[in-house]
Amino acid sequence: MKSSLIFFTTLIFCTFFLTTPPADAARIKDLAELRGVRNNQLLGYGLITGLNGTGDDMTKSVFTLQAVYNMMTRQGITLNPDNINAIKLKNVAAVMVTATLPPFAKSGSTIDIQVSSMGDSKSLAGGTLLMTPLIGPDGKVYALAQGSLSTGSFAFGGKAAQVQKNHPTVGTISGGATIERSVATQLGVGGKLEYQMRNADFTTASNMAEVINKRFGQGSAFPETSGTVKVAIPSQFKEDVVDFIASVEILDVETDSPARVVVNERTGTIVMGKDVRLSTVAVSHGNLSLIIREDASVSQPNPLAEGQTVVIPKTKAKVVEDDGQLVLLDMKKGVSIGEIANALNAIGATPRDLIAIFQAIKASGSLHGELIII
Repeated sequence: MKSSLIFFTTLIFCTFFLTTPPADAARIKDLAELRGVRNNQLLGYGLITGLNGTGDDMTKSVFTLQAVYNMMTRQGITLNPDNINAIKLKNVAAVMVTATLPPFAKSGSTIDIQVSSMGDSKSLAGGTLLMTPLIGPDGKVYALAQGSLSTGSFAFGGKAAQVQKNHPTVGTISGGATIERSVATQLGVGGKLEYQMRNADFTTASNMAEVINKRFGQGSAFPETSGTVKVAIPSQFKEDVVDFIASVEILDVETDSPARVVVNERTGTIVMGKDVRLSTVAVSHGNLSLIIREDASVSQPNPLAEGQTVVIPKTKAKVVEDDGQLVLLDMKKGVSIGEIANALNAIGATPRDLIAIFQAIKASGSLHGELIII
């Protein structure tokens, strides 16, 4: 009984370690995308009606006034062009409508749209978008948008005070556009597929081709560049390209990336990759504080004396510099990110101070990796 338990326990552990992908492995579908299978952006200009007095000012937003006149003319309402300026509406706003047309979308399906104000409308809450054609980069209409707008916000008030929640001049309509034209996408033209890496890297592209070759046979995949891997469709999948793509995308690939340190000076954020290495370097850090205070004193003349009351500013500046400390960062081969962080934290520097320290270390040649400042 005991020997059987040991056998099954060993079998479970072996199965776990044999089926678990490497720590840095990722699926191909998360690393690359098929060339030609992409989203397309759509754009349209429309009108929002039914607003509660929060629409565009017709005397300032001339394009809104012209759009209202054109809309009425198309609906068979005859207006005298000379009296167009007499139109005074408070419940209409001009908007831009944007949407994303997904790949393989067919005519009749719906997509979400986003609506944003163009003029000086105070709020789009409660409005209804009139039928708006959505146009692609080629100038063709791919969808028609219409429906009730949802902003998730409100804005009320008068001249003295106003209460506002969220952003009332931008809203969405779920399923607000109906696709009228689809974009043709062909898979497996010439018996080949081309995968484009989301992050170009020679090592990752080579590993991806190697994994595909092990699964479907040598010569099935070839890394053309660091960002492109070409895959030949096997003969047994010539009539079932979708099944082949599904089989390829679930394969695990060991990923690699250049050593980078990314810092954001505005927020003080620092992100280090796992392959970042530092040579032995000494860092001196001292706290420097510059305190500036400005006061004002008033010089007033004596009674019955000729003169003017003058405000005299007084500025006081004080510099405080604590004693610096020289810390030796002894970075050995194979050091981890945690050890680098602990060594830098020993200096007692804030994230913004660390940004300057990383820049200095990079300039000294002791930082083995790319320093990116955003």
